[in-house]
Amino acid sequence: MADQVAAMCEQLVKAVNVIMDAETSQIYRLEALKFCEEFKETSSLCVPCGLQLADKTQAAVVRHFGLQILEHVIKFRWNNMQQQEKVHLKDCAMQLLSNGTHSILEEESHIKDALSRIVVEMIKREWPQHWPDMLKEMETLTKQGEAQTELVMLILLRLAEDVITFQTLPTQRRRDIQQTLTQNMESIFSFMMGILQVNVEDYRKLKGSPGHELQLRAHCRVAVATLNTLAGYIDWVSLVYITSRNCHLLEILCLLLSEPELQLEAAECLLIALSRKGKQEERKPFMLLFDDVAIQYILSAAQSADGLALCQKSTESQAVEVVERRYVFLKRLCQVLCALGGQLCSLVGSDVDVEVPANLSKYMEALLAFTTHSSQFLKSSTLATWGALFRHETLSKDAVVVEIAIRFLRTSMTNLVKTGFPSREDNPSCEYSRVDFDSDEDFNFFFNSFRAQQGEVLRSACRVVPLEAFQIGAEWLQYQITSPIDTGDTTSKTAEGLCSLLSPSVVQWDAMTVFVECMFSQIVKSLEEEKLPIDQSMELLQALLNYETKDPLILSCVLTNVSALFPFAVHRTHFLPQVLIKLFKAVTFAIDQETKAPWTRAVKNVRRHACSSIIKICRDYPQYMLPCFEMFYNHVKELFSSGVTVTHMEKCSLMEALVLISNQFKDFEKQKAFVDELMASVTAEWTSDEIRHVLWDPATFLSFIGADKVVTEEREDRDMSFNRGRLSFCLYAILAVVKRARWPADLEEAKAGGFVVGYTPAGAPMYRNPSTAQFLVLLPNLLALIRTQNSLFMPENMARLSETFSRAHEIMDSEKKVVLGLSHHLYHIYDSPVYKTNIERMQGFFCTLYDNCYQILGSAGVSLQQEFYTIDKLAEGIAGSAFVSLDHMPDHRLRPMIRLFLRQLVLSCPQEYYENLLCPLLGPLFGYMLQRLNMRWQVINQRTSINGEHEEEELVNQESQVTQEMLEEQVVRLLTREVLELLTVSCISRKLAEPAANKEEIDEEEMMMDSAQTASPAQPTEELTELGKCLMKHENLYMSLLTLSFTSLSWKDTTNCHRTASLVCWTLLRQVVGGNLLPEAVTWFFTSVLRGLQVHGQHEVCNSTLTQLALLIYENLRPRYMELRGVMIQIPNISLEALDQYDHRLMDPSAQKFGDKKRKDQFKKLIAGTVGKALCQQFRKEVHIRNLPSLFKKPKPDKDIVDSEPLGLTALFSPENDTL
Repeated sequence: MADQVAAMCEQLVKAVNVIMDAETSQIYRLEALKFCEEFKETSSLCVPCGLQLADKTQAAVVRHFGLQILEHVIKFRWNNMQQQEKVHLKDCAMQLLSNGTHSILEEESHIKDALSRIVVEMIKREWPQHWPDMLKEMETLTKQGEAQTELVMLILLRLAEDVITFQTLPTQRRRDIQQTLTQNMESIFSFMMGILQVNVEDYRKLKGSPGHELQLRAHCRVAVATLNTLAGYIDWVSLVYITSRNCHLLEILCLLLSEPELQLEAAECLLIALSRKGKQEERKPFMLLFDDVAIQYILSAAQSADGLALCQKSTESQAVEVVERRYVFLKRLCQVLCALGGQLCSLVGSDVDVEVPANLSKYMEALLAFTTHSSQFLKSSTLATWGALFRHETLSKDAVVVEIAIRFLRTSMTNLVKTGFPSREDNPSCEYSRVDFDSDEDFNFFFNSFRAQQGEVLRSACRVVPLEAFQIGAEWLQYQITSPIDTGDTTSKTAEGLCSLLSPSVVQWDAMTVFVECMFSQIVKSLEEEKLPIDQSMELLQALLNYETKDPLILSCVLTNVSALFPFAVHRTHFLPQVLIKLFKAVTFAIDQETKAPWTRAVKNVRRHACSSIIKICRDYPQYMLPCFEMFYNHVKELFSSGVTVTHMEKCSLMEALVLISNQFKDFEKQKAFVDELMASVTAEWTSDEIRHVLWDPATFLSFIGADKVVTEEREDRDMSFNRGRLSFCLYAILAVVKRARWPADLEEAKAGGFVVGYTPAGAPMYRNPSTAQFLVLLPNLLALIRTQNSLFMPENMARLSETFSRAHEIMDSEKKVVLGLSHHLYHIYDSPVYKTNIERMQGFFCTLYDNCYQILGSAGVSLQQEFYTIDKLAEGIAGSAFVSLDHMPDHRLRPMIRLFLRQLVLSCPQEYYENLLCPLLGPLFGYMLQRLNMRWQVINQRTSINGEHEEEELVNQESQVTQEMLEEQVVRLLTREVLELLTVSCISRKLAEPAANKEEIDEEEMMMDSAQTASPAQPTEELTELGKCLMKHENLYMSLLTLSFTSLSWKDTTNCHRTASLVCWTLLRQVVGGNLLPEAVTWFFTSVLRGLQVHGQHEVCNSTLTQLALLIYENLRPRYMELRGVMIQIPNISLEALDQYDHRLMDPSAQKFGDKKRKDQFKKLIAGTVGKALCQQFRKEVHIRNLPSLFKKPKPDKDIVDSEPLGLTALFSPENDTL
C-alpha cells in the first residue's frame, strides 16, 4: 500500500509540475490536467496521497494540490465514507493545522487558505451534532502560536461567509450552524477580541525596538487576520456585541486608525458596524463615536488625508504617485464618516431622544477634509451625507451646520470645475484619476453624474443659507464677467483665439454656470417675493446683457445665466425686451458672418440653446411676454425675409414661441387669425399641387428628394437638399403649431374667449383649438406622406434608390451607438465643423421626417381632443397610412410609430371613441406584432444555438457581422419593449401597493434567514383600464393580447419578462378565468410560464415573478382543469407523491391549509425541474451535504411528503431541499 501511494505521489508531482511549468505545450498540459482530475474522481488512494503531498517538505504548488485532493474527497465522497475514515481525516486535518505549516511569515497564503477550506468543509457537514468540541479545539490551537491563530481566524471567517453571506448549504444545515454560532457568540466574540487586544498590545510594545522585526510582523499578521474575521461577523451578529462596554470594540477600531499597518482593516470593520440597520434604540450607542477621543482619531486621520496617499516616485524627481493601500484606506475612512453621518441623521430628532452631539463641528471638519481632497472620487463620496445633513429637519437649523453650509458652498466653487482628466497633468487630482478611471471617457461619464449630484446638494445648501448663497454666486458671476478670456494651451482648431472645451476660461464659466443655475432656481422657491434680492440680480442681468463674446462655448454659458436670472426679471418688466434681443442675436450667431463653411458643433449648440431658452421663457412666463408680442413677431418676420441663414428648426422654434405667447390672447378668433396668418405660407406650400403629387407617389417622392440620383460631388445635391428642406420645414411648422396652440386653463376664461363649444354627457367641457382648421386642411397630405414613407420599403421602391443612397434607410451611426449603449467621443467633435456626407444627410432626413409625422399625429390627439377624434373615417385614414406595408418595414422604423403616436393616442383618447377608433386600430396591430416578434425571436434563438456550436475563432473574423447581429437583436428587444409598454398602458391600471411595515421592526435574524426567498403578494393589485375592458369585449382581440403577453415570457429579454409576468399576464388572464376557456388554452398559458422559467429561471427576480404567476394559474384553474396535472407530471424529476399532496390540500376543503409563503415554497420545489441553469452552472458538479439529527425540539409531526420523504433525483434539481 505504501509503495502504491509513493508511486502515485511521484506521478502526481510530475503532473502538477507539468501543469505549472510555463514552457509546457498545451497538449502536455491538458494530458497532465486530465490525469490529475481523473485521479481525484476515481482513485481510492486520494486520502493517503493527499496527505503525503500536503506535507510541508513538498513544494508549495504540490502541497496546494494535495490539499485540493483532500477538499475534493470531503466535498464529494464524505457521505459514502465510513465513520473511522471520517475521524481519521479529521484528525489528520487537525494535525496539519497544528504542525503542518511553516511559520506565519514564511507560509504561502494560498496554502493557509486551502487548509482552512478543508476544515470548514468538515465543519459544514459535522458540527455541532457530531463534533461538539470544535470551538474548544480551535481555541486550544491558538495557544500553539501565531501561525495556528491565523489559521483559526481564517476558518472562522470562511465558516461565516459560507453559512451567512453566501448561504452555500442546505437550509436545515445552515440553520443548525447559524443558531449554534449565535448561541456561542458571546464566547466567540470575546475570544476574537482577546486575541486582537493581545496582538495589538504586543505589536505596539515591540514597535520601534530594534531586533524584533520578525516578531513584530507576526503580531501584525495575526491582528490583520483577526480584524478580517471580525469584519465577517460584525455584519450580522446582534448589535449588543458591537455596542457592549460603551462601544469598546468601536473604540479599539478608532485607535487603530492611527496604525498604518492595521488602519485599512480597522476602517473596514468600522464601516460594516456603522452601516448596520436595526432598531434605533439598539443603534443609539453609536453616538459615542462623537465623543472626544473617537472623533479626534477620526478627524486626525481625515485631515492627514491629502498627503497620506501620495509618495514621491523617485528622489530626483518632484513627481508623485498614489500608494494604493493608503488610498483604499482613505476611501474606507470616507465611507466610515458617511455611515456615521447616516446614523446621526437617523437618530437625531427621532423617538429615541438623541441630542445634537457637542463635537458636531469636529465631525463636519473631518467630512469637509474629504470634500476638499484632491481625489474627485473621494469628493463625490461625501455628497449624499451633505445632502442628508442639509435636508435634516433638526440638524439643518443647527448653527454648526449653517456655518458649514457656507463653507460647503465655497468648496463647491472648486469642486464643480471639471479637472482631473487621467490623460492630463494640469491638476493634483489627475494622479488619483489615473487610479480610479480607465480613460477620459470614463472620467467624463463619472464627472457628469458627480456634477448632477452636486447640483442637488447645492440646492439643499441654498435652502439653509439662501442669501449667503446668492452673495457667493453673484461674486463669482461678476468675477467671470470681468475676467479676460484665457484660452490656455488647448485652443479651438477652427478659429484663431477661440477656446476649446478644456480652456481655463470655459472650464471656469461652465462651473460657475452650474452653481448659479442651481442657486437662483432654489432661491426663487425658498424666499418670499419681498425678500428676493431683485435689485442685485438685475445688476447681474444687465452685466450679462452687456457682455459681448465671439466665443460660442462661453456665449452658451452666458445664455444659461440669462435664463437662470429670468425669474427675477419678471419683477422688473422693462428688462424683458433686452433679454429677448440678447437671445435673438444668439439665434443667428456665427463666428464669422462671411464664411459659408459648415458651422462647428459649438456654434450649432449656441443657436439651438438660444431657441430653447426663448421657448422655455415663453412656456413658463407667457403672461409677462405678452407685451413683447408685437416686437417679437416683427423681429421674426424680418428675420425670415432677410438673407440671414436660419435653419428650419430654428425658424420653427421661433414660431413655436410665438404660438405660446399668443395663447395668452385668451380669444379664440384672435388666436385663430394669428395661427392662420403664421401658417399661411406653410399651408399654401403643403397643399400645392406639386407637393401633393410628391407626397402621394413614392417614385415622385424619391425623385423630388434626390434619393434616386447618383451624387459624386457635394454641390450636385444642393437642389435636392433644398427640396428636402421644404418638406422638413412644413412638418416642423405643423408640429410647432399643433403642439403649442391651446385654450385657457381656466374654464371661465375659456368660456369668455369663445373656446367652449359644449359639454360631454358626463358634464366635462368640450373645447375648440385655434389650430384645428389648419390641421384639418393639412391632414390628408400628412397621412399620404406616412403611407408613401411606409411603401418606400417595398422591393420596387428600394430598387429606385441610387447607388449613393442605397443605405438611406439604415440606422444612422449616432443612433446605432445609442442602441448599443456605446459612448460618443468627447472633445474633438466640438471643434470640427459638422461635415455630413450625402448619405448621412439623407438618413437624417428620413429619420426626422418619419419621427415628425408621428409626433404631429401624437400631439394632435392631446391638443385637439374631440376635434381630432371626431374626424370622419379617422380609423380608416390611420390604418390606410401608418399600417400600410408593415411587412417590408425594418424594426427601427416601427418604434417611433408606437412610441410617439400610438402610445399618445391611447393615453389621450376619450372613452367614447374607444370602440370606433382604438379597437379597430389596436386589434390588427397587436395581432400583427405578435406574429412579427415571434418570428424575430425565433431567428435570434436559432442564431444563438448555431453560434454556440461554431468555434469562437470563426466569429472573431466576422466582427462586423457580429456587431450587426447584436444591433438587430437589440433593436428587436427595444421594439418588443415598446409593444408591451403599449399593451400595458392600454390595458393595465397600476395601483400602488400598500406600504410595508416599518423595516426597522422586522426581526433581523428572521430577515436574514429568508432574504433569499423574497415573497410576492398573494394577488397582484393591478386592474384593467376602461380601454382594457372595451378590448375584452372583442374575443379575438383579447386573445391576441393574452397570447402576446404569455409568448413574450420566453423571449430572451429578462427586463420584459419580469415586467410582463408581474404586471400584465395575470391581470389579463384573471378576467377570463371564470369563463369557458378551452383546456388546450389553459395548458398553453401554464406551459408558457414554465417555458419562461426554463429560459429566465436562473435570474432570481424573474424566477420569483414567474413562480408567482405559475402558482396563481395553477391554484385558480387546477380545480376545473385536470389537464394542468398532466403538464405538471411532465416536469423532470417531479415527486408525484408531493404533487398529490399539494393537489389534495388545494382541492379538499377540509384539508389543512398552509400560509402563502409555505405554499409558494412547496410549489417552487414542485416546478424546480423546469428552471433553466445559467451557462456557468450547467456543467458544475453538485455538492450534497446531508442533514444531521435536529438540534432543537421537533415541531408537531407533519405528513407533508415534500418535507419528509427522500426525493431521489429531485435532489439534483432543488439544492435548497432539506433532504439532501
